[in-house]
Amino acid sequence: QVQLVESGGGLVQAGGSLRLSCAASGLTFSTYTMGWFRQAPGKEREFVAAIRRWDASTTYADSAKGRFTISRDTRKNTVYLQMNSLKSEDTAVYYCAAAAKYTLRKRDDPAYWGQGTQVTVSS
Repeated sequence: QVQLVESGGGLVQAGGSLRLSCAASGLTFSTYTMGWFRQAPGKEREFVAAIRRWDASTTYADSAKGRFTISRDTRKNTVYLQMNSLKSEDTAVYYCAAAAKYTLRKRDDPAYWGQGTQVTVSS
């Protein structure tokens, strides 16, 4: 039974920071590429960041480059998303995702999804 449980969302002022966590269970962590997507009201779910299986290389959406950092702790089976310099347009529900693939960038790529955590950036 695979579970992805997000935490760390909340309300933050523009320019502030948040760190999201995704605790994974029921899968072999090293064999899955992990990532984050987000969905704002009225918009499609979009890719934010991914950390690849095996080598832990990272990829980012253009909107996240230079502000967000994805990382992992294999001992805790946990993936993090550090978000700095937050903007109002970052407001969305953030979803953790896992894929038994090297590439995770499309909405159809993940095999598993978390339930999401709300991030609200006030201005």
